[in-house]
Amino acid sequence: MRMLAAWGAVVVALVGGGTAVAVGEPEADLAYHGAASLAGELADVRFTPRNHGPAAVPDATVRLRWSEPLVNEQTLPQGCARSEERVVLCRVGALAADGVGERVAMRVRLRGVPSEVLLEIDTVWGGGTVDRNRENDRQRVLVLDSGDEYYF
Repeated sequence: MRMLAAWGAVVVALVGGGTAVAVGEPEADLAYHGAASLAGELADVRFTPRNHGPAAVPDATVRLRWSEPLVNEQTLPQGCARSEERVVLCRVGALAADGVGERVAMRVRLRGVPSEVLLEIDTVWGGGTVDRNRENDRQRVLVLDSGDEYYF
């Protein structure tokens, strides 16, 4: 009976938005900081991944989601690929504990000419590590069509 109660607590935690972590899973703290700009139909974004540790990350993937759809043909940096109409996934690779990764920079072409675009960035895969501090690996940036850079 105790076993069922324990499993019930895990299910409640997961459904309620909590994070269940198995014993022995390495913990890392990924973060992304950079800048984005919008001029007409062109959105530029650049960011640098960082791992605050305590464990190294063997490999990681970040998702960039725009509120406006992208045109079908894009020239993306190596390690990046479209996964949906408004989404690009980028492999940021391995990150040492308390290490900084390679800067990612791209220009995407949006359909139409929006006056603003919301860019959301978050980790979709951390190579088997657990990130209990999701505040700094999830970024939301409202970018106005001004050509100005908006930092995150």
